[in-house]
Amino acid sequence: MTILTSQTVVGIDIAKAEIVVYRADLETIEAVENDRAALKRWLKTLPAQSAIAVEATNIYHLETVDLAHAMGHQVYVVDAYRVSHYRRGVGQRAKNDPCDARVLARYLTNEQSKLRLWNPPPKAYTVLKSLLHRRATLIQNHTGLMLSWADEPLLKKERTAQQKAFERSDKVIQKLLRKVSKEAGIEDNIDRCKAIEGVGELTATGLATTYMRGDFANSDAFIAFLGMDLTVDDSGKKNGPRFLSKKGDPEIRRLAYNAAMAACRSTKWKPFYESYLARGFSKTQALVALARKLCRVAFTLMKNQGEYRSV
Repeated sequence: MTILTSQTVVGIDIAKAEIVVYRADLETIEAVENDRAALKRWLKTLPAQSAIAVEATNIYHLETVDLAHAMGHQVYVVDAYRVSHYRRGVGQRAKNDPCDARVLARYLTNEQSKLRLWNPPPKAYTVLKSLLHRRATLIQNHTGLMLSWADEPLLKKERTAQQKAFERSDKVIQKLLRKVSKEAGIEDNIDRCKAIEGVGELTATGLATTYMRGDFANSDAFIAFLGMDLTVDDSGKKNGPRFLSKKGDPEIRRLAYNAAMAACRSTKWKPFYESYLARGFSKTQALVALARKLCRVAFTLMKNQGEYRSV
């Protein structure tokens, strides 16, 4: 006689200092310190192959999902936007850590068949993404500082010194990006992307890094992963406005947009850009459309291991 047992479902709300856990089978709430040793001890108390829903954070959820996956549990990382709307959809009025853990468990119980299991990314992917984001932070802070000091003559000497320090740091990060890219074996894909008009080394590195993350079935899946897919809000004869979902990495989208700003001046892509302007699109909308197109071309080149030919 076969005994059927249901899978244990767990919802985890993550914070820097601790995680708050809800076990659906026991209907219990537990707080666990968010450090490796404590997480290991707690994960060992779960039944084998438990289903765990974790809300994505910046970095605080990474230890939990890595350990849970390594111990054979099924891990689902859910973005905060989706959790927030689900909470409202089910009519939950309160919002605190225990409530969020319950909502995650409920969401996983009802939607598990439609969710994608989390798998650890290649180590180089994590390192490259980290370096790209560190560089973006460096540029943002440097730009703000230079603008703040621009009209203060007493800081002219210090401003020059800061500019030189910024350039040194930027060179170090870019050198590290090239080193890790070479070790990861994605140099050929970076060169393929760089051949596209407007796409520089950093944008090419970002696109090649993104391509490492999964086996994308087609360019639509790649665009959706970047968060550059369009949301649709139509009803009857009413066609609502379209917006980017923005569910992917914002830094890659920023790099792609910058590439579009350069590409729109090339003989290859200028007609494409101007065709959108002629249809009544704003300059920003036309540049976003061009950025999407450049990303699709880059994906096709990497998928087919082809060489770019500008016609």
